[in-house]
Amino acid sequence: MRVVSFWVSWVLALMLSSMAQAQCTQQSLRISVIPKKSMEALIRDYQPLLAYLSNVLGIPAEIVAASSYESVVDAIVSGGVDIAFLGPASYLLAYQRDPHIEPFASLTINRGYFTPAGHHYQALLLTPLEQASNLEALRNKRVALSDPASTSGSMVPNVEFSAQVGMPLTQFFSSVVYTGSHDKSLDALLEGRVEAAFVASVRADAYLNTGRISASTFNVLWRSERIYYDPYVFSSGLCSEYKARIRSAILGDPQALAGFLTSQDATGFTSVSHAEYEPLLRIMQTKSTPSMP
Repeated sequence: MRVVSFWVSWVLALMLSSMAQAQCTQQSLRISVIPKKSMEALIRDYQPLLAYLSNVLGIPAEIVAASSYESVVDAIVSGGVDIAFLGPASYLLAYQRDPHIEPFASLTINRGYFTPAGHHYQALLLTPLEQASNLEALRNKRVALSDPASTSGSMVPNVEFSAQVGMPLTQFFSSVVYTGSHDKSLDALLEGRVEAAFVASVRADAYLNTGRISASTFNVLWRSERIYYDPYVFSSGLCSEYKARIRSAILGDPQALAGFLTSQDATGFTSVSHAEYEPLLRIMQTKSTPSMP
């Protein structure tokens, strides 16, 4: 009887091992990124990271183009991609649909004119220097938001700014325009299509660093509380072996990713978990959805 039991256990162990190996077999690593700027620029910036992960894993790594924050959320929840770079709020939207997705890393960002160094950034309300010097001057003006699922470009302003002015954001401004990205909001502001814009401080710094604006181009009329920076998130379907190898590769050798980090105005990666983003659920639960233009 003991011999039979041994052989049954051995066969089951072999079957489970074979199943695990089969589950960990994949042909490529698919990554999707929220469109904070143009997809062409994102694909260019991500080439060093893709090449590095492809070399480490021995399989091709590729960007899956996304047209909106929602499409990246859909991709990570459905298993259409293996890793997603999400904003804090879009991560939590995805988490509510699939609690088994896993944030594992975030960038450590450089100090900028608009952004403190470290793991946090802020939502800013910007207006051209000559346009307004105080919030009251912006009442009944046009404002740009980026995407309904954007943390700093929509959700946080809709709660924190609305609380400060004592009314919904959509009542304070005459019209709210969703542009699709922080860069498009900045462009709309520069081109005079809106009088104000809510954007991520890191994107304002990126425009400053590339010479598209100067330190005196905009007034900063409002800042949100600090927001933990965007997470890289594993899909629930990616097997533990690949998760461990990717986590080790990204967190363990920042020098190998120097080119990619430079493109992100970052100094390295730090490990994160769900705990860093859970406090944002309060803001999301109290958010009043603005009217679409």
